[in-house]
Amino acid sequence: MIKTKIPLIDLKAQYKSIKKEVDIAIKRVLDSTCFILGPEVESLEKEIARYCGVKFAVGVASGTDALILSLMAYDIGPGDEVITVPFTFAATVESIILRGAKPVFVDIDLKTYNIDVKKIEEKITARTKAIIPVHLYGQPAEMNSILKIAKKYKLKIIEDAAQAIGAQYATGGIYAIKAQSIKRKKAGAIGDIGCLSFFPSKNLGGYGDGGMILTDDKKTAVKIKMLRQHGSEKKYSHSIIGSNSRLHALQAAVLRVKLKYLDKWLDKRIEIAKMYNDLLKETGVILPEANKEMKHVFNQYTIRLKNRDKIKQLLAEEGIATAIHYPLPLHLQKAFKFLGYKKGDFPQSEQATKEVLSLPMCPELKKQQIKTVTEKIKNKLMILKKKK
Repeated sequence: MIKTKIPLIDLKAQYKSIKKEVDIAIKRVLDSTCFILGPEVESLEKEIARYCGVKFAVGVASGTDALILSLMAYDIGPGDEVITVPFTFAATVESIILRGAKPVFVDIDLKTYNIDVKKIEEKITARTKAIIPVHLYGQPAEMNSILKIAKKYKLKIIEDAAQAIGAQYATGGIYAIKAQSIKRKKAGAIGDIGCLSFFPSKNLGGYGDGGMILTDDKKTAVKIKMLRQHGSEKKYSHSIIGSNSRLHALQAAVLRVKLKYLDKWLDKRIEIAKMYNDLLKETGVILPEANKEMKHVFNQYTIRLKNRDKIKQLLAEEGIATAIHYPLPLHLQKAFKFLGYKKGDFPQSEQATKEVLSLPMCPELKKQQIKTVTEKIKNKLMILKKKK
């Protein structure tokens, strides 16, 4: 078995860099014996709300639950339709189906891998209740257009910001600042509701599952707090049908430590992405396009190339880890066959699944490792070219 020399993400190195603070936070929870919800979760909710620029944040058990509970909060269920993309993680679509609603797919824009806003309106019917834009890989979808469409048709916007905490429209430095206030909002704080995931591999990841729901609407926040705890406002008193989706205090304590470092880590990801771009330009590799009106936070650094599978295999033989996000669009997955879609329905998504390759990306990645990855890719491309 080939030993991995350069991992996709180095959680061990990250832990070592903040070990003392994390260990103290965990001990604090163990000493308190308050393991579910409680003061740690309440503090994290306030801190995340402040960071993302919303009035309310509600901690839940996972990013998937964040989506499901958001749909529940708006009573979206059987007979309703929700517009989203087929090029995303399964949870986006699972959440709609688990509510008994119908996912209606819109293809992506291959430049950003996000929903093609020009194709949304043609999919809206009298049954459409919401749009779930996915901020894939850490770059926000084109929310201005989505906001206009949602307002026109009176639809709810539930942002899937699982990969995009800290991403935003325009910021300082190299990003162009636009006059409109909406351009300054962070992902998850633009629509009616935003859904975050704290899965360990995320830019802000816990040591297990966890999620958060963002909103500016107090009534919605109160309802979601009830929904996450069996529809209960107080113990053994159930006003509505809910679920068990409570964030654990241990996860909240760890996340509170990590949140302090998030912006520094995001800046490092942007720096690494720029280095990758510089080293891979003029190689024929299709590089990620970071819209200058937005802050792309690179939860993944994902390139496209025609001989993706061969390059992936050759890099693995060198001990370089890569990943495919994602290998098959959801409309062609066995689990979603009943939706009635077929091959060719969403050509951009289908093309992306054949070509995307995520390279090692984490704040702990060293310059020499980046150079090694890019040099190996260049060498492999040259070898494949000579064989033709």
